[in-house]
Amino acid sequence: MNRVKQLVHAENVYRMGYTGKNIRVVTLDTGVYLHPDLRQNVVGFLDFVAMKRACYDDNGHGTHVGGILCANGRMKGMAPQAQLIALKVLGKDGGGQTERVIRGLQWVLAHHKELGIRMLNFSVGFLPGALDREQKQIMELLEQLWDDGVTVVTAAGNNGPGAGTVTAPGISRKVITVGASDDRSSPGERRGGYSGSGPTGCCIMKPEILAPGTNIVSLDHHGALYSRKSGTSMATPVVCGALALALQKNPKLRPEELKLKLYESARKETGMSMAWGVLDVDNLLALV
Repeated sequence: MNRVKQLVHAENVYRMGYTGKNIRVVTLDTGVYLHPDLRQNVVGFLDFVAMKRACYDDNGHGTHVGGILCANGRMKGMAPQAQLIALKVLGKDGGGQTERVIRGLQWVLAHHKELGIRMLNFSVGFLPGALDREQKQIMELLEQLWDDGVTVVTAAGNNGPGAGTVTAPGISRKVITVGASDDRSSPGERRGGYSGSGPTGCCIMKPEILAPGTNIVSLDHHGALYSRKSGTSMATPVVCGALALALQKNPKLRPEELKLKLYESARKETGMSMAWGVLDVDNLLALV
């Protein structure tokens, strides 16, 4: 994570004391393991798969994402004092029924105001193509949350680099869609150029913002160990954590205002043809 923070120019914000303190974020994923570096940040857990009460993650994806977002121990995530509510909607194999995702989103919609939920990290994607009824409902629920003041950050998917490969719900014109800025480096389990690319079927440029997502070391779901993963799922909590820092500085910002600040602060790099640019955290917080 130290490497990631250097790549997104997050040197000054931590020296200024921004940590995402008290910003409450929901993840819809495979659950969360109470890793020593993360357990103090977890303030809620709901299981829409097996209906268990205690926190668990039988896949590891959700714990890895949560660590990038807000680990606060030996490893520190992007927003180490943010609060995490983990909704388990995906199973042991990392897949899941869209109906479980819908129930999770309906729960967030019903409770976000009373619980003070400001952000939703959705590192999940459905294969591009014609959306079925349930996938359209997921898109509608995410956009309703956005309109209600919850900033939704989604992954662009790993089906790139061809045009039109951004997965749903990242194709929504409202949400913030994140691609991997380093997807052409030696990714190991991912092919080079894996990050989903637009435009969407409605000719919207996607993703909006890029962040590191390749060979990211974060929390493992066993013991006090760490693991390495690659994908836009990993880039998404990098951006979500940065936005939690921005919300700590200016809690009044609405989702559309945060999105505009991302646009204004993004760092354009030579040869870049997709997205507004790469996340630049110091630039972002200077604007909010």
